[in-house]
Amino acid sequence: MPMIDATLPAHALPPDAESRLFRDVTDAVLRIEIGDADNARAQAASWLFVHRPDVYVGGQPAPSPRYRFVVSVPEGQFDPVRRRHMVADITAAVARAENQSPDAVAGRVWVILLEVPDGSWGAYGRVVHLPEILTGLLGEDGPAEAMRRLALRAGWQAPAA
Repeated sequence: MPMIDATLPAHALPPDAESRLFRDVTDAVLRIEIGDADNARAQAASWLFVHRPDVYVGGQPAPSPRYRFVVSVPEGQFDPVRRRHMVADITAAVARAENQSPDAVAGRVWVILLEVPDGSWGAYGRVVHLPEILTGLLGEDGPAEAMRRLALRAGWQAPAA
């Protein structure tokens, strides 16, 4: 259940490239977060908000588009490997949208990864916790996977079942 804030200037990309970028970013987040970009429930719960600011660098209008993606997920979704993949995959998605190499766009793409502390994520008019969220996305394996992720996040291993 990621919330993605995509910040880019208006008209930075042609409409078809922009649509592909937003789909690629959403798919990358889901692939990394839950291991399945095609999960229909996860797709329906993944929201991407587009922000269109004027961007300045050093007090001057930016000479080329700058992109910022803030990916917010419930606590326990990221580890160092997932974070590396998330940054690399989102940067690669921007590169594809611009028909450039990842190295050509890397200095203009910022990815900020935020984990919302468990108990601080609200939906459906109430607080929801990671076990509930993953149950909705993964089914009966959700609670055990949530506890495993939260345990790893806290620095201890959950006991084997």
